[in-house]
Amino acid sequence: MEYEQSSVTQPHVTAGPTVTGGTTQPLRIRALLLGDRLDTSGLERRDMIASTPFAFRVNDNGFVAFFRYGAVVFAGLTRSQEEGYLESIDSRISGKLPSFEEEIAYITINEDLNDQVPPGGPIQLKELEPERLLVIADVLAKSVALAHNERRIGAFFRVVDPLARNLAENGTLPRNRRDILVLIGESLIVSHRMSARVAVDDKPDILWDRVDLERLYSRMEDEYELKERASTLADKVETVQNTASALTDLIDAQRSYRLEITIVILIAVELGIAVFDLFFRPRYGL
Repeated sequence: MEYEQSSVTQPHVTAGPTVTGGTTQPLRIRALLLGDRLDTSGLERRDMIASTPFAFRVNDNGFVAFFRYGAVVFAGLTRSQEEGYLESIDSRISGKLPSFEEEIAYITINEDLNDQVPPGGPIQLKELEPERLLVIADVLAKSVALAHNERRIGAFFRVVDPLARNLAENGTLPRNRRDILVLIGESLIVSHRMSARVAVDDKPDILWDRVDLERLYSRMEDEYELKERASTLADKVETVQNTASALTDLIDAQRSYRLEITIVILIAVELGIAVFDLFFRPRYGL
């Protein structure tokens, strides 16, 4: 299949790190969450490594990966080169974030060792190949997506907590039901984003062809605690939804009670008028 030239412009790229004595200077890999969606259609090019995510090499050690859920990963590029790629895809971002979520890691190459992911240290690879970079990029992209949604849920808790505390201490409910419904909607968006778009539990497609990279992915997944963070996030989303739903139910019950009291008062007034008409109006010739 012949591909047309991609609309992503390629900044000038200098040579990547060089190997010295079996190891290299650390290679920086940077993941960013840009927005809700990133349209990758029409970006196909002859030198691409994968289509999902859309990834391609830049020079010898440079690497770029675009994820449809709004994340992008760069490896072996300078800041100015990364900015060039970000500018070229700016129009393809939907729901652009006011400030990007960021995750940075470093990779070293040592041909004498197997792939290692030491806690807090640089990722150690036996060989710098695109398939290994795809595995690392997948984990880092999921990590920045989780970090963003963890931050959003944290903000929701800061809203819900005083409402629940006020209810417990004073027995008073919030007056604005609409704000509570907005909170439920926002938490549903987070839940949908993580389950349908990011899909933390799904392994990268490259592992179907490279089973030998399963161990690297497992180690990366453990280091960034993807499953644990996703599970905790799901529990927090459920807590926010349950709390907000309980508050709206109580608000509705309170409104129903007030409506019932109003109806009872109106009925009492109507009965009073009827009694007056029956017993007092004829007496006074009214």
